[in-house]
Amino acid sequence: METSTAYMLRTVQEPQVGSVGGEWAVIGLARSGCDVPQSYWDQYYNTVEDYVEDHKGNLHDKKYTEYSRVIVALTAIGANPADVAGYNLLTPLGDFDKTIWQGINGPIWALIALDSGNYAMPQNDKAATQATRQMYVDEILSRQLEDGGWNLTDKGGDGQSDPDITGMALQALAGYQDQANVRQAIDRALTCLSNLQESDGGYASHNTSSSESVVQVIVGLCALGIDLQDARFVKNGHTLLDNLLSYQNQDGSFLHTSAGGGDNQMASEQGLYGLVAAQRAVTGKSALYEMNDVTIHVTGVTVETIGLPGKHADVKPVPVSGSVSFADVTGHTNQKAIEDLASRGIINGKGENRFDPNATMTRAEFAAIIVRSLGLTPKATNAFTDVAADAWYAGYVGTAYSYGIITGVGSGRFNPSGTITRQEAAVMVARAAKLCGMDTELENYEILNTLAQFTDYVTVAQWAQESLAFCYGEDILDQSDLNVEPNRAILRCEIAEMLHRMLGSAKLL
Repeated sequence: METSTAYMLRTVQEPQVGSVGGEWAVIGLARSGCDVPQSYWDQYYNTVEDYVEDHKGNLHDKKYTEYSRVIVALTAIGANPADVAGYNLLTPLGDFDKTIWQGINGPIWALIALDSGNYAMPQNDKAATQATRQMYVDEILSRQLEDGGWNLTDKGGDGQSDPDITGMALQALAGYQDQANVRQAIDRALTCLSNLQESDGGYASHNTSSSESVVQVIVGLCALGIDLQDARFVKNGHTLLDNLLSYQNQDGSFLHTSAGGGDNQMASEQGLYGLVAAQRAVTGKSALYEMNDVTIHVTGVTVETIGLPGKHADVKPVPVSGSVSFADVTGHTNQKAIEDLASRGIINGKGENRFDPNATMTRAEFAAIIVRSLGLTPKATNAFTDVAADAWYAGYVGTAYSYGIITGVGSGRFNPSGTITRQEAAVMVARAAKLCGMDTELENYEILNTLAQFTDYVTVAQWAQESLAFCYGEDILDQSDLNVEPNRAILRCEIAEMLHRMLGSAKLL
């Protein structure tokens, strides 16, 4: 990879706003972790500022992927796309109709751009249809072909899938795998890509085998967390990475085709970020477009920090996907907390515009909202004998266990259907808070001083005392309560309030 980054620094010395010699080179270099002079990032940002100012914030009247590409590049270098020369480059992506005008590329790259920095869905007052993330997800799904893939123009039907577009669609959908229909669509697409793969491990688009086609599949699989050695994507002993490297020249550049035809500079830029995606996957780093770990900063540009300094790298804020309200929480003490979490898909209603705030919650349901609230990806682990692999909550319980949020009830059991108590909830929230970078450790005297103000503090289990004291001390639980009521089943409205306060304190809302 070093030869490719060196080649890119030699050939793209002054990156411009554009798809060649611009954002893709910047993204590849920024995500590679290679040594790049600070002046490189500063110069690119100044170029973007001048370009945006000259165009009065209008990067293109119809191709909204122009906004998405620049947003991803700015996010990669730690700059703020919401304020470039006084213009918010995110705002156009709030217009659903204009974003999807150019076809499937529009919603794909809108999702990748918005999710790269976990940006809230921008409100576009001029839009005929205000977009939500779910609308873009649904738009992509609606265009899936019968063979399981996607192409640039067809919307469903028996068209021929294109590996480039299918790989990009997987990149966009990777963050939505907890939705059953998305998971099903991804599985169909993976089967399609396995079938389309050629005997040398590569792919052909429009009857031409190219490096760019294999790059998009590599990035897509890495975004999904699929090993590039996966047997489905090894043909005659040739892996995707083997195929990509067959296009690489000694100087680090890449050919578009094995014969050298086409735009080899574009191939080199895509080849670089394909290698970067693979390298990041092998070394356990976040995916290419999952930029919660960016450490690059543009000189003189201040970006508000998301999260606390000690936050686990996998924890990320969950963006708002749409406005949500419930008839039975209007005027409720916890209305804001409930609606804020619901608008992010962290907590759900009970149907018919109801939230049922005073109902209790099972341990499985609580594990699900904890995992969602931290932006973690559900993944089953078979850690508990009473959690079936095909249960809807298996992935959430598995992930919560992997990150130390839950430990079970003993004897290898989790008791998913059991009702969660206030002290159990406090323990799980405190563990989640620790992942968010909050200091949850207390001295014995601090625990006693905090809990002694409640008349029933002696009924608190020893294993829950520190967590409850932490939750009260951080105002996650209300200190004005007279009693702790540690063994009482916690209510849905109380859970929403606890999580909302914890995420607020952790700077993740």
